[in-house]
Amino acid sequence: MLYSVLKVIVRLAAKIFCRKIVINNRELLKENGPMILACSHPNSFLDAVLMDILFEKPVWSLTRGDAFLNKKITKLFYKLKMLPVYRPSEGVENLSENYRTFDACIELFKRNQIVLIFSEGLCENEWHLRSLKKGTARLAYKCQQENISLKILPVGINYSSFERFGKNLFVNFGNIFTVNDFDKNLSDGAWNQVFNNQLQHELRPLVFEIEKGDKAKQKDILTIKIPLLKKIFLAIPAAIGWLVHAPLYLPIKYWVHKKYNNSGHVDSMQIVLSLFIYPFYLLLFTILLFFILRTWLVLFMLIILPLTAWSYVQLKGQLDK
Repeated sequence: MLYSVLKVIVRLAAKIFCRKIVINNRELLKENGPMILACSHPNSFLDAVLMDILFEKPVWSLTRGDAFLNKKITKLFYKLKMLPVYRPSEGVENLSENYRTFDACIELFKRNQIVLIFSEGLCENEWHLRSLKKGTARLAYKCQQENISLKILPVGINYSSFERFGKNLFVNFGNIFTVNDFDKNLSDGAWNQVFNNQLQHELRPLVFEIEKGDKAKQKDILTIKIPLLKKIFLAIPAAIGWLVHAPLYLPIKYWVHKKYNNSGHVDSMQIVLSLFIYPFYLLLFTILLFFILRTWLVLFMLIILPLTAWSYVQLKGQLDK
């Protein structure tokens, strides 16, 4: 229930924190399991959130194990369809927990579920496909050994910005392949290598390759032209949107940059904090306006203010400075 409610809320909020979502093959959003979404990983947990709300079916996400701090957090994360994956840097003693997670994934696949895994392992704020870790291959190999006809959907996730609130998101889907495409008689090591070679080959054209200092290429690939008429039409509501929301957004931006700068989590934390604080800010603004104007017409602010925020996002800069 909690997962379904949050999915609806975040889908609505994404209209604001994502300026534009461009998807190369929307039909794949209707795919059923058993399936792995083998994704690139440029932007922390925001990648998982966005992939989750785009797909019609529920998506289970494999999440870094150190986020599962205690039993209460773990229980909440399970309700949000998140499963832990531990790396050696998070404690060798925790690595055995990965077997439990893989077993849980096998049970999910038997129920035709979808599981998201970041095949590069670590997150980096960059436009570049890195070498793939072994996790995706190992899980796929286990499925083949258990005669599960698992589908693998390669996904390249690309952002116009890793700092700005309101960004263009480009989701590129590759060609689906299955574990049945690989020789079952290979040793697990050889099988994993062949699988990763195939996945790397599929992912490479899906992930934009742009140097951080190449502003011309960023502008050419990552920006979307705004029609002049749209600029004129949205100019006034965009200005109002900036003025009204600055007292909320600027402190969040300052605090997040101070605490998470150079961690790779700046973008995700800005969006998550804004998402959870904004309903209270909107309600407080409306109540104050009611006491000033003494009319129930201020209730329309609950609709109008988000529209001004959307207007501002449509016209603001699309690239990092």
